[in-house]
Amino acid sequence: MLITALKKAARAVAVLLVVTFATFTLVFGNGPGIARGVLGTTATESDVRQEVVKLGLDQPLLVQYGKWLQHAVTGNLGDSFFTGQPVTSTLATRLPVTLALIVLALVLTSVLSVLLGVAAAVYGGWVDRVVQFLAVLGTAVPAFIVAIVLVFAFAISTRILPATGYVSPDQSLGGWARSVTLPVLALLIGSIASAASQFRGAVLDTLSRDFVWTLRARGIAEPVVLFRHVLRNAAGPGLTALSLQTIGLFGGAVFIEQVFALPGMGELSTTSAQQGDVPVVMGCVLVAIVIVLVVNLLGDLATAALNPKARTR
Repeated sequence: MLITALKKAARAVAVLLVVTFATFTLVFGNGPGIARGVLGTTATESDVRQEVVKLGLDQPLLVQYGKWLQHAVTGNLGDSFFTGQPVTSTLATRLPVTLALIVLALVLTSVLSVLLGVAAAVYGGWVDRVVQFLAVLGTAVPAFIVAIVLVFAFAISTRILPATGYVSPDQSLGGWARSVTLPVLALLIGSIASAASQFRGAVLDTLSRDFVWTLRARGIAEPVVLFRHVLRNAAGPGLTALSLQTIGLFGGAVFIEQVFALPGMGELSTTSAQQGDVPVVMGCVLVAIVIVLVVNLLGDLATAALNPKARTR
């Protein structure tokens, strides 16, 4: 198990280096363009050249990336080109908002997708057809469309929940719960659809195996067969689906935070990309990649713990 963990951790580090270098090349490749974006359109060529040197953008790209990576390892992601604030402090105020949405959506997805997937596989009939219909519908409709519908239904028409804004849990726990309910629901619907379909297929495949018939023939109670044996063997594909949902939730959060005016990483990354604030963009990319890789690593390790065959990959 330790060797498996080390192999997967090494792969995660390799992916992290490749993605950050590719992103760094894309956003830092045009030094004069970055300098002009910081100074404004009225800056002279001389001012631009001086700003390029000041920002260190005149050095070779590999040297720039090496310095950025060296500082990033120590937790120093540089300063914003526009506000002058450290990127780490900016991310520290925005990350909890995004993590709250993603963690809540992921936990609810895990519980509800298992229940729906198992119900569809065990009962079949109209239950299965309803779950499959919801899966197709949830996958086909984008999260921001779902968000707009939820706003009209629960914020504009009935005014049960706020349409926009964010309340910190330090100020009011009830206000925080109300402010994140609609965003979490908007993320939840699509992620449940995909994960429930995966769990349904995995449970159906496991129920058809010989060992399940053997357990039933021995007189073991059906709930024990289902929850102790079937779910254990079907958990691998389900965990993989949940790991992939983390990537989808991050992507969805970018749009959801715009719709609900939430001060999270999605809103920060969009604004920074529009301004050309590349240190902040790199910080957002790095944090997102690390979180996704950690979640995928934990999912792979959980799958390996449940399925010994997965430890050899």
